[in-house]
Amino acid sequence: MAGTGIPLTSDAARAGLDALALLPAQPGETRQAQVTRSLRGAIVRGLLPEGTRLPGHRRLAEHLGVSRNTLVDALGQLELEGYVQAQGRSGTRVSVPAHPERPAAPRGTLPLSAWAQRALTGQVEDAGGEYAVDFRVGQPVPELYPEAAWTQALARRAAQALRAGTPDDPLGPLETRRALAAHLNAERGAQVTPDMLLLTGGTQGALDALARVFLEPGRTAAVEDPTYPGARAALAATGARVQPVPVDGQGVQPAQLPTRAALLYVTPGCQYPTGVALPAARRQALIRWAQDTDAFILEDDYAADLYHAARPPAVLQGVAPDRVILLGSFSKSLAPVTRSGFLAAPPDVVRVLAATRPLTDRVPGRLDALALADVLSTGAYSRHLRRARAVLTHRRDVLLHELSLRLPSLHPHPSPGGLHVYLPLPAYWTETGAVEQAAEQGVAVSRVSPLTDGPHPPAVLLGFAHLTPEQLRAGAARLARAWSHHGEAG
Repeated sequence: MAGTGIPLTSDAARAGLDALALLPAQPGETRQAQVTRSLRGAIVRGLLPEGTRLPGHRRLAEHLGVSRNTLVDALGQLELEGYVQAQGRSGTRVSVPAHPERPAAPRGTLPLSAWAQRALTGQVEDAGGEYAVDFRVGQPVPELYPEAAWTQALARRAAQALRAGTPDDPLGPLETRRALAAHLNAERGAQVTPDMLLLTGGTQGALDALARVFLEPGRTAAVEDPTYPGARAALAATGARVQPVPVDGQGVQPAQLPTRAALLYVTPGCQYPTGVALPAARRQALIRWAQDTDAFILEDDYAADLYHAARPPAVLQGVAPDRVILLGSFSKSLAPVTRSGFLAAPPDVVRVLAATRPLTDRVPGRLDALALADVLSTGAYSRHLRRARAVLTHRRDVLLHELSLRLPSLHPHPSPGGLHVYLPLPAYWTETGAVEQAAEQGVAVSRVSPLTDGPHPPAVLLGFAHLTPEQLRAGAARLARAWSHHGEAG
């Protein structure tokens, strides 16, 4: 920029101005923000040393290729931040020393807390990948969500939620808790009053809150084995001992329960992942155990609204509301985006959870909660479930039929509810080998091993709810090609 008449304080400053240019724009960045970031970076890196008098606004704007107004706004922001100082007729000067970037030094292991290390140990990673037919569990089923009913409820309640002037009830809106209590008592055989309900963002958040309140190093929690890995991870992250309790063809085995525990996590209505329903005798045994050990049973009712054909069994909570904490979520039956869940517990437990909630969580959004009250109380949710259950039952039956035709030596569990089929494999197979052979035919399936705490019979999970009957037939045919040509998988 020599010969332009721009006053400079040093050769270094002249060189810095010569090198000054706009940095590449970032996504969504305005031109003013781009200019501000470019000048700030030049000052910090030492291209514009402290005391450098910047060119006049018009000349500097021309040099950077921006409008004068944009430059003036950028310099105003930098003056506000203290990087430059306007000095009237003396111009604008850089007012802070440079802080050149140092080469990044190799960083050692992050100083994670014991809680973080335990939490990370419990994570299960998704393998990802693209497949012709993807049977992996946990996938959304958008075409089954009650889009019209939900959006109408949101529209009806939006103004009310925006006008609310009182602080959110830490339990969630009373109107929603009343509607939810009526639904649980009528449809699930629960014994629930509004003061026993705490609205949550989903089952995982409820598990975390309960674990923090009831567990610590030195205490014990028991879980089914195999089980939902998020439950085991939330309980283990507290530092408590997590004892697996084996599952057989009838569900969790009461005879294998520990003699002492603070919590027991179970899925009696539809065991996850095997799909079996816990019989009445074992249910009674669990309740007696909880009474004898002064423990709470965490009953995850995850599949109740997604039962096929027959009515689901009533919840344990309805038999022993003083010992059972009922967990539920609408993320699978309504849509994951709603993040609407609940827990039903004795009032004294709910009061403790409400009092400790502000430390780690917020009350779920009022708008979603009020919309949930509408879809429950108007019958829209019941109508939606009747349609969804019919579709899910048909898709499950198609998959079971195709497997019986194409892989008759395998015997899937005829799960009464949920969104997947549990498929035991021959004892001489390995899950890894079966998964790899399926992948060679363009099919993805889920292994059971991440859900267990120790050795177990090999099995895979086949999610079916998100697949059309045609995709299910094609997937079964590909699995037959993958597994029928091998005397062993793996």
